[in-house]
Amino acid sequence: MSLMIKITDVHGRQILDSRGNPTVEVEVTAKTETTGKEITARESVPSGASTGRFEAIELRDGADNYFGLGVEKVVKHVNTKIREALIGKNVLEQGELDRIMVELDGTDNKGNLGANAILGVSLACAKTAAKALDMPLYRYLGGVNAKRMPVPMMNVINGGAHAKNSLDFQEFMIMPVGAKTFSEALRMGAEVYHFLRQILNKEGMCTAVGDEGGFAPDFKDTREAFSYLSKAVELAGYRVGEDIVYAMDAAASELYDEETGVYIFPGESGCSGKHKASGKQGDAGKNQQVYQAEGEASAKDECPDSVKRSSDEMIALYEELVREFPIVSIEDGLFEDDWEGWQKLTERLGDKVQLVGDDLFVTNPKRIKCGIDLKAANAVLIKVNQIGTVTEAMDAIEMAKCAGYRAVISHRSGETEDAFISDLAVAVNAGQIKTGAPCRAERTSKYNQLLRIEEELGQQAKM
Repeated sequence: MSLMIKITDVHGRQILDSRGNPTVEVEVTAKTETTGKEITARESVPSGASTGRFEAIELRDGADNYFGLGVEKVVKHVNTKIREALIGKNVLEQGELDRIMVELDGTDNKGNLGANAILGVSLACAKTAAKALDMPLYRYLGGVNAKRMPVPMMNVINGGAHAKNSLDFQEFMIMPVGAKTFSEALRMGAEVYHFLRQILNKEGMCTAVGDEGGFAPDFKDTREAFSYLSKAVELAGYRVGEDIVYAMDAAASELYDEETGVYIFPGESGCSGKHKASGKQGDAGKNQQVYQAEGEASAKDECPDSVKRSSDEMIALYEELVREFPIVSIEDGLFEDDWEGWQKLTERLGDKVQLVGDDLFVTNPKRIKCGIDLKAANAVLIKVNQIGTVTEAMDAIEMAKCAGYRAVISHRSGETEDAFISDLAVAVNAGQIKTGAPCRAERTSKYNQLLRIEEELGQQAKM
């Protein structure tokens, strides 16, 4: 007879994320039948600024409070419909709990209850189950072989939708691949980060940080950003291309203009304002980004002098950058629906660098299968809130791994202090995690949890 730990309560509330916008926090309480002991755990849901049109729907209230970004309706779904469906169910049966919520929603994109409602409950159920069994969360999710510590992909220079600067590409990351342990990797990354700050300060550049903790100076282009990274790495005493390598997130869908079929780079031409791809979310997803507390425009900015590139020119640019700098990973190099372009990109660069699909795949097994069949990309970015349940996220990881694709566990730009993805990265032996710069508590909470996990694993921990 299987162990029964019944869910006795599910409670959601509205809290604030790292951008000061509302998000959902959920507490799940369960009781062990044999002892009557009650266990409660809580989890919270992140939110992205640069979002793919095929992501599961993050519902917002759309009223006056919080510029329309409130989640009180979502909280109500948690406290009524979802709670009623899960009371009395076994918290240890994660797959069944997630199935119930998906069927209760009844849509392909979780647009009725909201992916933020379903995910909050799904995460909290997993954490409550682990706590009930007195197991670390990574062990509960991954089993006895969960032991690989991820190499951090630290976003130390922010651009694109994550910063109000002139950089068109979104993320410039360092990866401390020369480290033998996670704690050493974290130290190396933090040292480079602080030397980068010193260099920027000395040259009178802005050291304000973007949404993910990286600096957001007005570099003239991508090459200048990578050149400054190299200066910081060398000043920190590390070898560029050996101890530290680079990764980037182009977030190309944010630059793509569907009317003309080209990618627009206003920052390279010194144009004021950033291009915003029009209609990217589609009608079903408008609630996700229509109301921006920062007052961002939802339509593309007009900038006739902007540099424009075709899909082939984008691929050529990446080839040049890879030759000039030790770039080992490029995320979202092309528009999220340009399958033909992705095939060309993979043919040209797939044997040299990791090509990560984020907006391309949105953690969705159906789109991942399409990419595998077409040989588009060679890695998948995993964001649990893109798909909406723990079960579906882990199914996506398994599908990617079986096809020889790598899985990179990722945060979102709007985060909370929750560190679920740290445990997930170790649970699935992903080997890589994106969770921002070593700055801001919602980013460092993930790194600090990985330090705890490494300490707990001891000699078993592998990099």
